[in-house]
Amino acid sequence: MKYKLSEFAEFSPKETISKGTIAKKVSMDILRPFCRDIPTFVLEKYNGGTKFRNGDTIMARITPCLENGKTAKVDILEEGEVGFGSTEYIVFRPIEQVSDPDYLFYLICSPFVRDSAIKSMVGSSGRQRVQTSVLEQLEIDAPELEIQKRIGGLLKSIDDKIEFNNAINNNLMSA
Repeated sequence: MKYKLSEFAEFSPKETISKGTIAKKVSMDILRPFCRDIPTFVLEKYNGGTKFRNGDTIMARITPCLENGKTAKVDILEEGEVGFGSTEYIVFRPIEQVSDPDYLFYLICSPFVRDSAIKSMVGSSGRQRVQTSVLEQLEIDAPELEIQKRIGGLLKSIDDKIEFNNAINNNLMSA
């Protein structure tokens, strides 16, 4: 089916964290290039920033972080918990009965979406940012939800295997 990306994912959904509340923070420097998982977080008083929940995809919207592949799927929070991070993230939330969280993550990482985001960047040299409005209007083709779940699940299992193998390799190198 054809969708505008804004019909397939909610962009930067509204969330609330009271100022001064201790919450999990994911700063831009924590994200690893072209890696789904968020490796760590810090507990910090909330004083502003982009907010997200588990299942959301966060993508850098500033140069050079976007070009360097700073995109991740949030899975570090407890049930109902809201985390925060850089104001330079775009948050994509799957829409119930329309999009699968895993499929959405891999779609956002795809060259089709990433290249469109990079081409939309405006601003002074070295501080260019994605025009969110361009991404919202981006037309995508996506299969029905059940097929999305199968595709997302397959890609997730491959990433899980890569993470597992990396952990084994790291363990062997430190032994």
